[in-house]
Amino acid sequence: MKTHQNNTIAIIGGGPGGLFMYKQLIENATPGLEVHIYEKNDCLGCGMPYSHDGAADEHITNVSGNEIPELVTTVQEWIKTVPKDTLDKYNIDPGKFNEYKVLPRLLFGQYLNAQFKLLLKQARQQNVNTQIYYNTLVHDVIDAPDKNEVVVVTDTGEKHYSRVVICSGHVWAKKYEDKVPGWFDSPYPPQKIALHADHTVAIRGASLTAIDAIRTLARHNGRFEKDEKGILKFYANEESPNFSIVMHTRNGLLPAVRFHLEDSHLGKDTVLSDEEVSANRKENDGFLSLDYVFEQNFKTHIRKNDPEFYKKIAQLNMEGFVDMVMTYRENQDPFDLLKKEYVEARESIIRHESVYWKEMLAVLSFAMNYPAKYFSAEDMLRLQKTLMPLISVVIAFVPQSSAEALMALHDAGRLTMVTVGEDSEVTPHKDGGAVYKYTDEKGQEQEHHYPLFVDCIGQPHLAFNDIPYKSLINDNTASAATLRFRDAAVGRKLLNDAEKPVIKGSDEDYYLVVPGMAVNDHFQLLDKFNALNDRIYVMAVPLIGGYNPDYSGLDFCEAASVAIIEAITGNQLAKAC
Repeated sequence: MKTHQNNTIAIIGGGPGGLFMYKQLIENATPGLEVHIYEKNDCLGCGMPYSHDGAADEHITNVSGNEIPELVTTVQEWIKTVPKDTLDKYNIDPGKFNEYKVLPRLLFGQYLNAQFKLLLKQARQQNVNTQIYYNTLVHDVIDAPDKNEVVVVTDTGEKHYSRVVICSGHVWAKKYEDKVPGWFDSPYPPQKIALHADHTVAIRGASLTAIDAIRTLARHNGRFEKDEKGILKFYANEESPNFSIVMHTRNGLLPAVRFHLEDSHLGKDTVLSDEEVSANRKENDGFLSLDYVFEQNFKTHIRKNDPEFYKKIAQLNMEGFVDMVMTYRENQDPFDLLKKEYVEARESIIRHESVYWKEMLAVLSFAMNYPAKYFSAEDMLRLQKTLMPLISVVIAFVPQSSAEALMALHDAGRLTMVTVGEDSEVTPHKDGGAVYKYTDEKGQEQEHHYPLFVDCIGQPHLAFNDIPYKSLINDNTASAATLRFRDAAVGRKLLNDAEKPVIKGSDEDYYLVVPGMAVNDHFQLLDKFNALNDRIYVMAVPLIGGYNPDYSGLDFCEAASVAIIEAITGNQLAKAC
């Protein structure tokens, strides 16, 4: 590490992001390093998704052991150390377990926790002093450039550090929850919706978040059993004869089912190099072309590995490709399509053969995440409007068991979906629950009251002014993430569009304001003058969602931590992305 009179680094958030950051610090430590970890709960490594804050026994990961970036031990090695009663609880036979298996999320949280403990052991052996502050919420982060340090503020006071890495993860804001009975602004923690519901429940969204809510509600209002043919069936409890769920979606689509990935780490070696990005920007007035990324990180690999599918898309641009796929999906009943994709995915896993175009779409999502800050505002609007809705559907990778539960509920007449369009409105009802207003596919206006409503649109990207560490905003330490319009006339036209926040810069150019704070390639904060801050790093995606629009899970945690450690050490490491 670079020497500093106060060579202490704080990691805010001890979840998966904090785990990978701590791993990099330990592997690249020099004498005198001290690391403090702030975790708002009592489990290191688990984070929200893999703890009781985000999962219950019914929830399954959507990644298998071979898809997890390298930690200390593999899942396959670790599973042999798990107590028998824990394995029995989840019906896992360690003798039959392999790296292609998915795990219950809570059990996976135990794996991540075990990896953190092994890293702590390594730290002690290397004389790296680690302080862990459990059940500690960080209220503020204050930069002190005159002292070349950063202050972390908690209920117990202030501590000073040479550097701070923010890995604080998910943020679930409450709007009406706790104020309106029967209204939940998210399904997390799942215990809060583990309710008896002898009525129809409204779900907003059809993402993995929605599936989490559906599995919890189903578990507490019925049971799943396999029939003599091995097909899963759902039976409502006697006290819940009227239980049912209606999913409300804008596009009427369910996410795709998890299949076998040929490249278990989503094409890390296909990410555009710094040289490729720089060369393309020179040819495009300083912008990275979204069309170039689409061609290089999607179509080129399709042409090489799936020639038959390439013939279908060879002449299509990004919009044409998305329209082709979306039209195919929209023209089918979502549950009929789910059944088809379930069979396709099952065969893919049995044969260890990828559904290649879907895998390449995941690669594209991963690959464009890091250079997205170099897109023009026009390309970012195209990305938001066209490509991201498709990506969010296709690469959700719904676990097979979740797909089986959805099909069983639908076949039992307990789960339906309605398309509500862009102009739908959901508001609290005076007696509790929610009122859903929308125009159906026949053009008829609909209005329904549901006694129980769960908002499941997923983790939102936070706007700049909603960042929880207010001193970063008030002291101008951070700046809002923006992208310049290539054509100023386009920006000027959108200046008063309420749905597309556009500002006019002092340079007379126009800028699209995207969610969160501005960071550079090493996840260092940028101030309003675009000057980097080498004391504060941010890899919490909800806080930097404008420049990192895709949630890439553990792969993102690994890649971001490598980029950060390179900045801290000044050394180029083997690329994790």
